[in-house]
Amino acid sequence: MYTEDNQLYIAHCDNGPLYMTGKMANRHGLIAGATGTGKTVTLQVLAETFSQAGVPCFMADMKGDLSGISQAGKMSGFIEKRCPEFGITNPQFHGCPTRFFDVFGQQGHPLRATISDMGPQLLARLLDLNETQTGILNIVFKIADDRGLLLIDMKDLRMMLDYVAKNAKEFTTTYGNVSAVSVGAIQRSLLALEAEGADLFFGEPSFNVFDFLQTEGGKGVMNVLAADKLMLNPKLYSTFLLWLLSELYTQLPEVGDLPLPKLIFFFDEAHMLFKDTSKALVDKIEQVIRLVRSKGVGVYFVTQSPDDIPDAIAGQLGNRILHGLRAYTPKEQKAVKAAAQTFRTNPSFNTESAILELGTGEALVSLLDEKGAPCIVERAKILFPLSQIGAITEEQRSKLIRNSRIYGIYDKSFDRESAYEMLVAQQKQEEKRLQKEAEEEEKRKAKEAKEKERAKAKSPSTRSTTSRSTTTRKKKSTGQKVLEKTINTTATTIGRNLGNQIVRSILGSIFKKK
Repeated sequence: MYTEDNQLYIAHCDNGPLYMTGKMANRHGLIAGATGTGKTVTLQVLAETFSQAGVPCFMADMKGDLSGISQAGKMSGFIEKRCPEFGITNPQFHGCPTRFFDVFGQQGHPLRATISDMGPQLLARLLDLNETQTGILNIVFKIADDRGLLLIDMKDLRMMLDYVAKNAKEFTTTYGNVSAVSVGAIQRSLLALEAEGADLFFGEPSFNVFDFLQTEGGKGVMNVLAADKLMLNPKLYSTFLLWLLSELYTQLPEVGDLPLPKLIFFFDEAHMLFKDTSKALVDKIEQVIRLVRSKGVGVYFVTQSPDDIPDAIAGQLGNRILHGLRAYTPKEQKAVKAAAQTFRTNPSFNTESAILELGTGEALVSLLDEKGAPCIVERAKILFPLSQIGAITEEQRSKLIRNSRIYGIYDKSFDRESAYEMLVAQQKQEEKRLQKEAEEEEKRKAKEAKEKERAKAKSPSTRSTTSRSTTTRKKKSTGQKVLEKTINTTATTIGRNLGNQIVRSILGSIFKKK
């Protein structure tokens, strides 16, 4: 519940109302507690209180429950019982101006980013790449930038990886070694990511984060992300929210500490952001968290246990609301003790014991005062929401989407010329050039062969050789004829002489007898 002096009434303790100071709301915060202790309702109370103050919020809706923030609540027995405790006589139930978003474009306006917007570091985390593969991805982005090749969607990145791998020798000297094995591993990771639906997230039109910073009727718009399906891919979920936070940091101007923040960013299931995250990336997150407050953005982590948040980041969370924790194991008992030590002690109760005793809707609350110092911890009851608790119908959701001011801006994607189209065109042009060169080479060889044939036919040495061969054949034919004639004549003469001798010999013998 918002008051006119930039104080946000969010809880009530034995000493009276607990207010969050508006100009300290951008110092970030933590909402923690075991399942079923009231974290979601607390988030809804904070969000609608910010909305009343004119501060827009972004939140992920895991089960659809937060969609009820768009509708007016109603009196119930529980609320009726709490009103006297909170000093509220006539609660004015109302909904908040709400816009629904969905990475997959099914339950809200699509949220898209380009591959270039995401950058190699976040993509490497999303693809779970090792150090070598991350280095190659950086090379691919650098080559694309140097050659003016836009990386917009998944097919752009796949084509760029293929292009770099095929021309690795060309890039080795300038950019470094590119291993075909590593490129293949990145391509396989991209296919797996695409199978999870990430191809719907990468593309255009890219989302403009300034569309989160809007008000309607003086109230901050509640930007609710449908995350029930997105949660099935925790790596995509956490990387997407980290990209969104980075975009806010990059795009928004420095404003310092304002009377009220420009935007409150609720990061639900925050433990997913830090699971299996390298130290380098944690350091980067810490830097963004530390600096984004100067852009007028407050980040509130919502998780089951305070120890889900790394110490370096937890130290920056000034506004803390801790619901009950469970301590059945030594590890859980240690977590409870550590959580109790993060609060400024209240001498009226034992903080560690109170954490285990809190009922649903109760919490330990420690907020920053006007000077930015943490107040002593109070055991308090969180206010009830003035908007509807629970999910809305599909008809109500569809109506809100169609009536949204940004309806039609992001709902249809388009595919302009980028790395894929440019490299395909370049490849076709290269194929035509090679084909033309091959045809010209074939024509040149055919022409040379014909010229050789003509030259061979017209050559004098060829004619002389032919003439000599013919003469030789003629000479050989005449000689053969003369030889044959001589042989025949000789044979005839010899035969005749031999016959005469035989005849004379026979006749001589006859005459001698006579």
